Amino acid sequence: MRIYRSLDEATGFGPCALTIGNFDGVHTGHRELFLRVCDAARRLRVRPSALTFDPHPARVVAPDRAPKLLTTLDERCRLMAAEGIEQVLILPFTGEVAALPPEAFIERILVEHLGTRAVVVGANFRFGRGQAGGTATLEAAGRVLGFEVDIAPPVWRKGRIVSSSAVRRAVEAGRMAEARHLLARPFTLSGEIVRGHGVGSKQTVPTLNLAWTTGVLPPSGVYVTCSEDPHTGRRWPSVTNVGMRPTFNGKALTVETFLLRPLDGTSPSNLRLAFLRRLRDERKFPSPEALKAQILADVRRAERYFRRLPRLWHTEE
Repeated sequence: MRIYRSLDEATGFGPCALTIGNFDGVHTGHRELFLRVCDAARRLRVRPSALTFDPHPARVVAPDRAPKLLTTLDERCRLMAAEGIEQVLILPFTGEVAALPPEAFIERILVEHLGTRAVVVGANFRFGRGQAGGTATLEAAGRVLGFEVDIAPPVWRKGRIVSSSAVRRAVEAGRMAEARHLLARPFTLSGEIVRGHGVGSKQTVPTLNLAWTTGVLPPSGVYVTCSEDPHTGRRWPSVTNVGMRPTFNGKALTVETFLLRPLDGTSPSNLRLAFLRRLRDERKFPSPEALKAQILADVRRAERYFRRLPRLWHTEE
């Protein structure tokens, strides 16, 4: 995949079939857009492409209502590439971009800069100054400027429309099976492995401490997870604690992971954690020994969970 981070970089971007959005989480609704834009690209013999924004537009136009993010830009691009998107423009969302009237956004960016031959968006797509533009604006411009417009209907799961907001609510409530259903894969948390205080590892079990890079976290508790080294693809079944480490009077929120299999090599510098199931709430134990006994019980439950699965990335409970 080719990634462009400004309009000036995006020379040779067109001709393209383009989908536009924030794509946070890259859920099943987004995947429908990618499927449609890839179909249009094959038919028109152009590149399947995506236009997204950094920062999230709400951080510029309504910072008090800006959502916590489910995925980093790198994660979004990785997931989009897996769906067949060949190039992405990450457009810096500035006050100047926010002030563009819908017609100027279409003419200057979509047509002149990107050479758009087809546009695929969701039914609730809004754009331009004050969100004045919508799907009807795109369709009218397409008839005049010569590009196709495909409006994808919402994707429903269990009687509800799939959205990034719905995924955030599920994750923040600890409903990991629901999040997996909306995403069609487990919710993941990525980051660098950092050195912890070492007290817990010395007195209980050795763990890897994750410095996560996105805003959305599951609630405090213990989870069955799958840990992956994003650089090598190595995977380990694991148990992860999200919380304050109350047994050791912790003051900061931490994400600690215990691998259920040996590393068999060097420790990874980064991890991608897939959250599969919530086991229990975090609680304070009377002693490190009591905590260790509970961790070992958590490990036994996790081992039983993994024995039921044909593969580590299984998406059904």
